[in-house]
Amino acid sequence: MIVTVTLNPLLERRYSFEGFNVHGNNRNGKVSLQAGGKGINVSRQLNHLNTDSLALTFLGGANGRQLRDLLKSENINFTSVRILSESRDGVVIVDEKQKNVTSLFGSDPDVTDKEVEEFKLKLEKIIQNCEIVIFSGSSPCKNTDSVIPFGIEMANRYDKISVCDTYGKHLAECIKAGPTVIHNNVDELQKSIKVNLSNQEEILDFLNSLYSAGIKQSYLTDAGKVFYSSNFDFHFKVKPPEVNSLDSTGSGDSFTAGIIYGWYKDLTFEEGLKLATSLGAVNASRFDISNVTFNDIDKLMQTVDVIPVGKKMKTLDVSPR
Repeated sequence: MIVTVTLNPLLERRYSFEGFNVHGNNRNGKVSLQAGGKGINVSRQLNHLNTDSLALTFLGGANGRQLRDLLKSENINFTSVRILSESRDGVVIVDEKQKNVTSLFGSDPDVTDKEVEEFKLKLEKIIQNCEIVIFSGSSPCKNTDSVIPFGIEMANRYDKISVCDTYGKHLAECIKAGPTVIHNNVDELQKSIKVNLSNQEEILDFLNSLYSAGIKQSYLTDAGKVFYSSNFDFHFKVKPPEVNSLDSTGSGDSFTAGIIYGWYKDLTFEEGLKLATSLGAVNASRFDISNVTFNDIDKLMQTVDVIPVGKKMKTLDVSPR
């Protein structure tokens, strides 16, 4: 079983217009509601890869009730811990004519110590019965900062694969806990832990430091640009396919889903990396979030260039003869 963990889900109200007037009234926009949050996006993308997952999250208030209904309507399997505070919401305005997206987010919920402890108890039980656990997205408040490091430690205790894709002040503790896999956007990473990643040498040194911390695979993506990755102490430069980018929201989550799919289906490192990169690229080329299919990426995967940097891995053919 695959489990995704989202500490800060989002009730997203999306308004789409054929031309948006910033300084005037805008009428007859198409309105839709969607459950958001990085881990939930990962679960959605896995669904489109015909791979089941269980989404664990906090839900509270009227927004939480709507999120529950939306998750059910999308057939996203989930379980939640109820909180007294209202789950956050947000508004996304899409100008389909100008190809612009504007996002507005409400306040994060306050999660109590008691609610955090209930979440941790539930998380530990779930981890014992899963194969892979993914921690995605932001921590809504100081009380929840300890959840992801705790979850990574539980995954290590029970010999499970853990994937960390978070940011913020708690990221340093998450890295210290030693997840199996880490994925970060370079900009978010630099802001979260104050590390310089402005050139290849700095990036490779940082990848080495992650490997020294016990992290087996690292992916440092950079908003559609050339990025770097590592498999143990082997380093790679990746050139993503060129696409007409419309909205990058969810691209990192689709990428993470691809990495998870690769682990779950025992793909080679390069196969999983090309799959993940293609998923992220296609997601950025549309306004929808994390609903890319295999048909969407079939030809695009062939254009992803994975270049070894430094020593090269040997691929052994172990198929029966």
